[in-house]
Amino acid sequence: MIDQSADVMISSNAVFTGLSDSPIAACIAIKGNRIIAVGSEEELRCYAGEQTKFYSFQDQLILPGFHDFHLHIMHGAVALGSANLFAARSEEEAAEMIREYAEAKPDIPWVIGFMWDSSYWENQQLPTRHSLDRILPDRPVIAYHAEGHHAWVNSKALEIAGITRMTQDPEYGVIGREKSGEPDGILFEKAMGPVTRHAFDFSSVEKQEIFSSFLAHARELGVTAVHDLHALKTIDAYDVYKGFEDRQELTTRIHLWPALDGNLAHAKRLREKYRSDMLRVSGLKQFIDGVITAGTAYLLDPYADAPETRGDTSFPAETIKKWVEEADKEGFSIRFHAIGDGAIRLALDAYEAAQRSNGKRDSRHSIEHVEVIHPADIQRFKELGVTASMQPDHLALSERGVYTDRIGAEREKLVFPICSLQRAGAKLAFGTDFPIDVLNPLLQIYRAVTRIDSSGKSVWHPHEQISLADALKAYTAGAAYGAFREHELGTLEAGKLADLVVLERNLFAVPSSEIPETKVQLTMVDGKVVFEDRILA
Repeated sequence: MIDQSADVMISSNAVFTGLSDSPIAACIAIKGNRIIAVGSEEELRCYAGEQTKFYSFQDQLILPGFHDFHLHIMHGAVALGSANLFAARSEEEAAEMIREYAEAKPDIPWVIGFMWDSSYWENQQLPTRHSLDRILPDRPVIAYHAEGHHAWVNSKALEIAGITRMTQDPEYGVIGREKSGEPDGILFEKAMGPVTRHAFDFSSVEKQEIFSSFLAHARELGVTAVHDLHALKTIDAYDVYKGFEDRQELTTRIHLWPALDGNLAHAKRLREKYRSDMLRVSGLKQFIDGVITAGTAYLLDPYADAPETRGDTSFPAETIKKWVEEADKEGFSIRFHAIGDGAIRLALDAYEAAQRSNGKRDSRHSIEHVEVIHPADIQRFKELGVTASMQPDHLALSERGVYTDRIGAEREKLVFPICSLQRAGAKLAFGTDFPIDVLNPLLQIYRAVTRIDSSGKSVWHPHEQISLADALKAYTAGAAYGAFREHELGTLEAGKLADLVVLERNLFAVPSSEIPETKVQLTMVDGKVVFEDRILA
């Protein structure tokens, strides 16, 4: 006789299955790595066996595991151990934070920082290499801007990277310069590459340690699945991920998105090599533009405060369309970083052209960020079956006034248009863009629900707020759909993989201000408890 008893039974008065808009009182029975039943404790009594482990969480919220649809694993993990400069309110203060960090870590070859933002500084001026040279003349420093599209370096870093006054700007990149022509210490877009390649030259052992720190951080935050999007090519870690999987040490599912760059033979080899439930290639990703605050996002019309430019694309439009058509024909799902309305339109045009050429299919291409959109393009997401991959907390990362001054009043009407896209029928999928933002999913949920801006007080376009249930679905079922895994992830129901999280409080029963401070009590991945907070238990 086959034993039908569950390995684990977990219950609460507040279970958000994702199948409705409110939590219910329910019990979940799990056997192996699958949910075998969801119902009342009375209905599931037949699954209780002598070896069944029981968890009862009273009024604490149980929900599907958080599924981060957009992040950068290794860069984020490096940031966890680097200098965080977001709190700095001047160049001098940021430099002092870097000095203190460097003093505390005298043995590391490169001093790395993240998250400075001069839009919050009193003078709002970009920093220079000179302030870093005064504190660290002999150790290389690279500090990434909060949005990750330009970096602040010292003279030693420039020297190691071979960047001098004679160095030409790369295609889609700018070396900031003084009047004399000497590099001033700010590198935009692809100009960061030569420095980053040296700064992130980690050994295999270091990569394993870095990745291990990421897994620990993710499971403490209830993150059970992630999408590792191609960004900088400097930390090749797929073999590290595979080693962890082979040793059964992966505690989050990883979806890989290598570069869309015309090399489909390489992409197909990767897709064939990585295709398990825990580690798989899900498609290809590329950048179309940069960011608004740096003036590198691609707009349909010129910047309001810089009428001589409307930004540019990272590759020629025809190259982008060609790559999309070829990859789409081979069955790849494609994702484009597109922040400006010009970049978003180009991405949609490329997807539409591929449909005309290859025939319409369930491709589930997506556009990442979708910050400034032309109203005529909103309905095209549903028409083309394109996912809107968004990170709601980004609307509060940049200083609002600086951001809106760049785009002007007319374009400001449709910034971070989460609800507009949802109303138009677009599929939403949420993530963090870690390390551009912290990995905590609840901060993204909070921002989607409240739209509180960078001041911490004002609501930026309340008509773009969405409900708590819809925000949670975008972080669970929406991301699962974007990964073609809605049949096994994203909701709590019989037959699904047992990935779930328990929060210390019911988000539906507390003020929205408490959402980002809520702690995770338990994280389960593939039927195994990978994190449990004994203090909260």
